Amino acid sequence: MVENFDEWFHDILENADITDSRYPIKGMAVWMPYGFQIRKHTMNIIKKLLDKDHDEVLFPMLVPESELAKEGKHVKGFEDEVYWVTKGGSRDLNEHLALRPTSETAIYPMYSLWIRTHIDLPVKLYQIVNTFRYETKHTRPLIRVREITTFKEAHTAHATKEESDEQIQDFIEIYKEFFDDLQIPYLISKRPEWDKFPGADYTMAFDVIMPNGKTLQIGTIHNLGQTFAKTFDITFEDKDGEHKYVYQTCAGVSDRVIASVIGIHGDEKGLRLPPKVSPNQVTIIPILFKKGKEEVLAKCSEIKEQLESAGLRVHIDDRDIRPGKKFNDWELKGTPIKLELGPRDLENNITIAMRRDEEEKIELPLDGNLAENVIDLLNKSSESLSAQAWKFQEEHVKFTEDIDEISELVEAGYVVRFRWCGDEAIGKDIEEKTGYDILGIQEEIAEGKCIASDSDAKFMALIAKTY
Repeated sequence: MVENFDEWFHDILENADITDSRYPIKGMAVWMPYGFQIRKHTMNIIKKLLDKDHDEVLFPMLVPESELAKEGKHVKGFEDEVYWVTKGGSRDLNEHLALRPTSETAIYPMYSLWIRTHIDLPVKLYQIVNTFRYETKHTRPLIRVREITTFKEAHTAHATKEESDEQIQDFIEIYKEFFDDLQIPYLISKRPEWDKFPGADYTMAFDVIMPNGKTLQIGTIHNLGQTFAKTFDITFEDKDGEHKYVYQTCAGVSDRVIASVIGIHGDEKGLRLPPKVSPNQVTIIPILFKKGKEEVLAKCSEIKEQLESAGLRVHIDDRDIRPGKKFNDWELKGTPIKLELGPRDLENNITIAMRRDEEEKIELPLDGNLAENVIDLLNKSSESLSAQAWKFQEEHVKFTEDIDEISELVEAGYVVRFRWCGDEAIGKDIEEKTGYDILGIQEEIAEGKCIASDSDAKFMALIAKTY
């Protein structure tokens, strides 16, 4: 585990060229080229998963105050976080415009125009945009920001409640596959009533335990029922000619996904990137001397072409600096595989491979199926990162039947499982007594007593220190 994780995380974003937080607005940062590549490859995974059954769109950033104000519960959840545009040039606007904190109130007025009959359903759209929230707490790059620069939000509309519930399960499976591709472990829970998305019937969430023991929410899925449909008059004519309100869902992930990739897999040397999102899946480091320099560089180029033909992202680090500095730089930046090639290696017809997730050096023949061998190493690296991350999570979740033990366990870096009757007042009492937030309900149970009352337990719940 990385010591002093928060300091490490802040430093690695700068040192590995992920983001630059010196932009002159608090809570907003610049994506640097290397970090932007990680972002791009991460978003490509979720886009590919969604594109099977959803269409990508792009809605305007500005939301009229009249539309935002229509859904009172929703607005109340964001009212202290909204940025407002009040002028156009030097003129006061007739109506204030909000920079979207999220897009329900931007998208759903259009749904009311597009949806007319049952033939128009279901509607399944998503967009990847920036959103703005005036965050007043201590900001942290990628984790707690004022501009979320990577906000994937999907919005669906259905004819029946059953279809909307099925969509929630579909989103859960999509997110599982997404996080599995990133080798990220997760805890899935149903948020308590007082912590669900404003306007939702219920909220499902994915959380990950960071190295300091705090949980980070990395994905949310909301069943909106007919709340927004009634507000924005989103109706359809069914087969019998009856007009009905649609049922809706939405689901989101943000920059926090990339924060979790960086935080969960990193070590004292720097990043350890999953192969699917690493800008360079393979970095070739030529060991150059005056004698044989051209031959080594030519072979490096040949290897690069061979690996790229197999679909890999490959970089040759031919900078005129010491090889040791190159090795350190790519350890810091987390490239999954380094290939070392010098004159002696060329004579022996081998390259020296090193996986970032372990220290062992491996000789790979140049005249064999090099691409196949490298892909095998990348797959093993992915499996290793996943196994290590899931093991960490398993070791940091503990069950207790003693409410007085919760605070001690959470302070020690654990997420705590406990039995709960599900009563809201009891739940809030648990939070007040322990000083920590109930993440949500993990599963229904039919045995044991509630940790904080004489009632029978109905749920296994989670409580943790959160970001």
